[in-house]
Amino acid sequence: MNQLEDDQCTPTHRLYELITLANAAKGDNLPFAIYSAVHEQQLLNVPISQPLLIFVLGGCKSLQAKEQTLCKAGEFIFLGSSPNINMRNIPDGQHYYALLIEFESSDFDDLPSRSKPPLEFTRGAISQSLATALQQFIEWSQCAPPALWASRRREILHLLMHLGHTDVARLAGNQTVSQQVHKLISKNLSADISAEIIASALAMSEATLRRKLNAENVSLQQLKDQARLGYGLHLLQTTEWPIIQIAEHCGYQSQSRFSSRFKQRFGLTPSALRQTRMLEKGESLID
Repeated sequence: MNQLEDDQCTPTHRLYELITLANAAKGDNLPFAIYSAVHEQQLLNVPISQPLLIFVLGGCKSLQAKEQTLCKAGEFIFLGSSPNINMRNIPDGQHYYALLIEFESSDFDDLPSRSKPPLEFTRGAISQSLATALQQFIEWSQCAPPALWASRRREILHLLMHLGHTDVARLAGNQTVSQQVHKLISKNLSADISAEIIASALAMSEATLRRKLNAENVSLQQLKDQARLGYGLHLLQTTEWPIIQIAEHCGYQSQSRFSSRFKQRFGLTPSALRQTRMLEKGESLID
């Protein structure tokens, strides 16, 4: 835990208060997402397209990148952009529960030390002041328009810096070409956006685009699949949409093709992942 934090870790009852508050938030367009599971989820090659702050409020999360990291309930982990991370979401006997906030690279513009090498992740305790900020963020999301989201994300970054987590400044380096392409593809996943359109949007020729992507060891098709499947994973975790609807929303013309690509990337089928969010007959989350 970070020795510079100015208050104690958040007690268990406060974590459950945050879960209750997040569950009560209404609206399809919120500046955070909730991932929960009642059975363990083991996912391979999960793409993180933007810096992602994960507050673990129940159970624990295990990450395997260069090394294994365990983030328990009452802790946060802040991930930098990465094309693939292996992870396990592990219930604590009742459930796994996490609140996620995705950041833009521009949110970090006024933080110091961005000239240092990018950081894969940083982690720490959800202190009482951080829990209060998260509570305010959830409540504020019910009335604030999207145009104001960036200002509140920056407030969280500055609070983390104040609490001694200065490494957060290194989570967003200069965007690579592949990250820029990923962002363009994500704006309209159902359309098969061409290399010509992408190159034009980035003010370069198709040949230059392909050369730069090749230098980053990735192809345009790989980025399309990464963006589509990553969003499909998000929808499976946060909605009850039928899988066929998710497939179509992500640009796949058939559920079978989506399921095949999904399993190839993440190591399990969409239906298997959805089962991890469902109680077995006779089980209950009520003590």
